[in-house]
Amino acid sequence: MAESDAGERSEDPTAKKQKESKDKGQVARSKELNAAALLIAAGLVFISIGQYSASGIMVVLKENFILSRTEIYDTASMLIALGHSLEKSFLLLAPIFGLFMLVALVAPIAVGGFSFSMKAAAPKKNKLSPAKGFKRMFGPTAAMELIKSIGKFAVVATFALTYLRGQFDVFMGLGQGGIQSEVINGLTILTQSFLMIASSLILIVAIDVPFQIWNHKRQLKMTKQEVKDEMKDTEGKPEVKGRIRQQQREVSYRRMMAAVPEADVVITNPEHFSVALKYSDQLIAPIVVAKGVDETAMKIREIARAHEVPIFAAPPLARAVFYSTKLDHPIPEGLYLAVAQVLAYVYQLKEFRKGKAGKPVKIQDLDIPDDLQR
Repeated sequence: MAESDAGERSEDPTAKKQKESKDKGQVARSKELNAAALLIAAGLVFISIGQYSASGIMVVLKENFILSRTEIYDTASMLIALGHSLEKSFLLLAPIFGLFMLVALVAPIAVGGFSFSMKAAAPKKNKLSPAKGFKRMFGPTAAMELIKSIGKFAVVATFALTYLRGQFDVFMGLGQGGIQSEVINGLTILTQSFLMIASSLILIVAIDVPFQIWNHKRQLKMTKQEVKDEMKDTEGKPEVKGRIRQQQREVSYRRMMAAVPEADVVITNPEHFSVALKYSDQLIAPIVVAKGVDETAMKIREIARAHEVPIFAAPPLARAVFYSTKLDHPIPEGLYLAVAQVLAYVYQLKEFRKGKAGKPVKIQDLDIPDDLQR
């Protein structure tokens, strides 16, 4: 039972598996979306600027049919006329071809995103095998494509017959007017019919796109053992672990330094230790918001001076707090009295500097329990 569960592809693909798949060019794609987008874009273009382009082409053709006899027998003149015709035709058709190119580029990346991989373009031996090719022709994927093609034909045919039947009287009315106007009417009706029939592919797209996304995700599913092996390979590498630990230290250091300006006092051993304490009525006891030795201790003191946070030199208390209290934790009960004396002195000193109180008496000795002294 355990072996069966381990071999079943029941786990969602990891980020690493998805990236590897995308690097190989294996992403969800919908051919139906591409075809529908191009056909609908063609219908919209023909309706919007088709008449303008057709009129322009007609002008170019007329110019080519009214060449003089001298120009026809002059090679240089014919080359010039050909150049002008090609230039005008290109300018008339460039917007149409440009839009088609844009749709052809954007439509595929609408599902699965942009992906370019030389691995996907490289020839594969398994695709050159006649046996595997025969298997693909009669496999479940081919059967699904056949069913989808039949369904697409049925939807488009049904929509086309329904729409064209409603336009039967319009078709029958053609030929009642002049040739030029009726040709234009006929082309207008034709392009409108083309657009409406192409729009029926939206139903196929609405079914195919979710199916392709689901099928791609299903193909990337992993077994539980594959997930475990990948995690072991990724997280087990010493360089990866070292990088993670380094990033964690950097984040913790930046967060700690950002808390120093909010501290009430920084207690120091001027040569080695610095601890920043914060207290408020909402806290049970003062908490350590920053602490460090040597360079880190100097940095804490530097930030404290820059933000006018009081610095109090008390080496025994600084060592006791540093060794007994974790970052963002309250100090132990044994240090309540000593820290309270320091905070009281700092508050009195602030009031003195504001001219609201007398100069406080400097603390001589702090009561630190023997078990907390370092």
